Amino acid sequence: MSDTSPREPEEHAQTPLIEHLIELRSRLVKAVAVIVVIFAALYAFSNDIYSFVADPLMALLPEGSQMIATEVASPFLAPFKLTLFTALFIAVPFVLYQAWAFIAPGLYRHEKSLAFPLLASSIFLFYGGVAFAYFAVFPLLFDFFVHTGPENVTVMTDINQYLNFVLKLFFAFGAAFEIPIATFLLIWTGATSVESLGKKRPYVLVGCFVVGMMMTPPDVVSQSLLAIPMWLLFEVGILFGRLVPRRRHDAEDETPHES
Repeated sequence: MSDTSPREPEEHAQTPLIEHLIELRSRLVKAVAVIVVIFAALYAFSNDIYSFVADPLMALLPEGSQMIATEVASPFLAPFKLTLFTALFIAVPFVLYQAWAFIAPGLYRHEKSLAFPLLASSIFLFYGGVAFAYFAVFPLLFDFFVHTGPENVTVMTDINQYLNFVLKLFFAFGAAFEIPIATFLLIWTGATSVESLGKKRPYVLVGCFVVGMMMTPPDVVSQSLLAIPMWLLFEVGILFGRLVPRRRHDAEDETPHES
């Protein structure tokens, strides 16, 4: 008689803790090494990268306008910091793959079949959120800022302050675009249901605007540009969450019968 459980891991051997720590260190070293290599390759283009990120604002300023540096080290540190974040941004798939390779042996078969697509989707959604911020939100947001101020005020943005501003928005929109994954996981783990989330739509909509208020500049335009996509992505998560019962049923069908 077989006593194999559908919740039993594929690998039964117990690995000593020291081996887990050694493997974790090895994968962390690989991830850091890739980030350093990418950073070294991009460093020569750090000023070009900063110019690319600053284009949405510079395109709206009067001809001949430029940014300023109010700190002595800012002309060096701002592009350096941006290049480091860019290297990390590019290396995200490799870093997450190392995390996946570390935890995958401890997952069950049906968890693996679900975890990898979710991981790939989360990477795609994060990149999509950053791209949405750069190509859709920044032009509208900066146009609003530049043209709503008094006519006798000249916009001369500090390069370090601008960098902190855009990095905050990149992170906010990248994280916001993960809402479908979070919603799907809540339904899949049984923490909530599609019906329950559907009844909470009004509260979720209000919560999206509260989050938009906290994570963006204090103006209605930027708050709405974050809150509305968050709510739409929540609806996408509910839509895909309807597939959860079918997946669970399929997993139960794979349960080996006792003989």
